[in-house]
Amino acid sequence: MKNRQQQLEKFFAAYEQRFNDVLNDKPADVDATAAAFAEYFVESSPAGVMGGKNDEKFKEQIPKGNEFYKKIGTLSMKIGTLDITRLDDFHAIAKVHWLSSYKENKNIEFDVFYIVNLVGDEPKIFAYITGDEQKVLQENGLVPKQ
Repeated sequence: MKNRQQQLEKFFAAYEQRFNDVLNDKPADVDATAAAFAEYFVESSPAGVMGGKNDEKFKEQIPKGNEFYKKIGTLSMKIGTLDITRLDDFHAIAKVHWLSSYKENKNIEFDVFYIVNLVGDEPKIFAYITGDEQKVLQENGLVPKQ
């Protein structure tokens, strides 16, 4: 449905905007960021599969994550492309091709797959799949090699 497509486009545009607001020294909208996630969500990456509850502990981590990206010199995170695959009336996979820029004219592109629940008024991310972010950041000299 076209309406769901537009809803997801708007959802990810707001997600992108919140990230860039923080990078531009605006206060983090912790509640809106947390509201983008389901009550429980799962991450899968080369580091393993981890789950988390969307609770006060999660909300406490949001500003810390934002500070990490600022500390390593992230200037912007932009959606290059957004490919949405509807699975059924209640679920979709959104492949976001992120374009990130850093100090010293470094640019990194990467993909994240977000699995979204479409039940209710607003989409909710309940899972996401990423590549090896730490390895890429290390290869670009943004974080020390371990």
